[in-house]
Amino acid sequence: FASLAGNWTTKTKSWLEPDKPPMESTGTAEMKMLLDGRFLKQKFTGEMMGQPYSGIGIDAYDNLRKKYVTAWIDTMGTGIFMMEGTASTDGKTITMQGQHEEPGGGHMTHRAVWTIVDDNIQTFVMYGAHHDGKEMKMMEITYTRKP
Repeated sequence: FASLAGNWTTKTKSWLEPDKPPMESTGTAEMKMLLDGRFLKQKFTGEMMGQPYSGIGIDAYDNLRKKYVTAWIDTMGTGIFMMEGTASTDGKTITMQGQHEEPGGGHMTHRAVWTIVDDNIQTFVMYGAHHDGKEMKMMEITYTRKP
């Protein structure tokens, strides 16, 4: 994660329905290592679905569980969203799964694919499935390192 520390610009595409065009927005992300390099903190600022948005994420590799873990909080809710997963053999793609409760009951499952394209570009793609189990692409963020 240390190679991701720095300041980034973001381009986000968000889908509410799979057959509709995405909403697009821009933002910034500041990433820095915490606690002797054990954790990566991301502070994200931008727009989501036409509204001002900010969020904070903590990412780490849990040596005991042998999994990547992430915790995310943001201005769209009051819960802490958790995911965990594994990396590809080359370490450039991390795939994580998680779920959250939905208003009115039930839960939504998520799958996220975080890809380090190179030192200056990374992508984060989130898929979700409601109780019907049909997965759809919900969000795609492209991060470009600021010069």
